[in-house]
Amino acid sequence: MEAKHPLPWLNVMVTEPFYFCHFLLFFSYFIVRSSASQILSPDFSGRLLRREIQAILALSVLTIVKLVKEETWEAFVADTLVFAKGFLIAVALALDYHLALIYMIAFLVIYILTQQPAHNGPGTSTQLTPLQLETLLTEGNTSRFWLIEFRASFFSTCIRKSRVFTDLSITYSSKNLSFGVVDLGHFPNAAEKFGISLGVSMAQLPTYILFDKAVEVARFPPLDAEGKGSSMKITKSILSRYFELDRRLLEYISAK
Repeated sequence: MEAKHPLPWLNVMVTEPFYFCHFLLFFSYFIVRSSASQILSPDFSGRLLRREIQAILALSVLTIVKLVKEETWEAFVADTLVFAKGFLIAVALALDYHLALIYMIAFLVIYILTQQPAHNGPGTSTQLTPLQLETLLTEGNTSRFWLIEFRASFFSTCIRKSRVFTDLSITYSSKNLSFGVVDLGHFPNAAEKFGISLGVSMAQLPTYILFDKAVEVARFPPLDAEGKGSSMKITKSILSRYFELDRRLLEYISAK
C-alpha cells in the first residue's frame, strides 16, 4: 500500500507556484527586516515593532473569523492571503515606501502569472469536455441524472467553491445520479450552448445544472430578469436542498 504524504499541505506549498511565490514573498520580509534592524535607530525600531505586533494580532483575529465562517479551505486561504498582503504592504510602508512598492508590484506579477489551484481531492465527479458531456447525456446506458458544475479557472469564486462540489459528489453519487465538471475557461464556446455568461459582472460562475437525460430540469444560481445570477451563497446545504439531493438519494436506495 502506498504511504500517504505526512504533510500534504507542505507538498502543495512547494509544488503549486501560486502558494510557493506567496510564501517566498512573505518570508523575504524577515530577511529584509533582519538586515534593516542593524541600521535602524532604537526609537524607530520600537515603533516598527509595535506596528508589526498590531498587524500580526489583527491578522490573527481576521484569520480566526474566516476559519469559522468559510466552508472551504480554498476560500479561507484566499481571504487570509488578501489580509496578509495588505498588512505586509502596510508594515513595509512604515519601513520604506520603496519596499512597499516592490511588494505591490510582486503581488501583481503573481496575480497575473499564477492562479490559485482548484480543489483536487478525492471525489466522484468527472472532468468532462462538452463533447463528452453531450455523449453521456444522450446515451441510454449512463446515469439518468447528471449534476454538472460549469466553472472557469480564471474566476476566483469557482476556485473558492471547488471543494463544495467534490464533497457533494462523495455523499450523493449513485447509479442514478452522477457528477461532472466542465471548465468553460478551456471551452468558452460551450458557454453559449448552455446559456451561461462568462462575464464576471453577470455572477453566473460557477453554474450548476441538473440534467434528466439531455433535458435541463434545474439550474443554480437562478437568474433575474437581466440574466444576472442571484446573490445566494454557494454551500453544500444550499445546493443539496436546491437540487433535492437527499430525496433523490433516498428514492434510489428504496428502489434497489
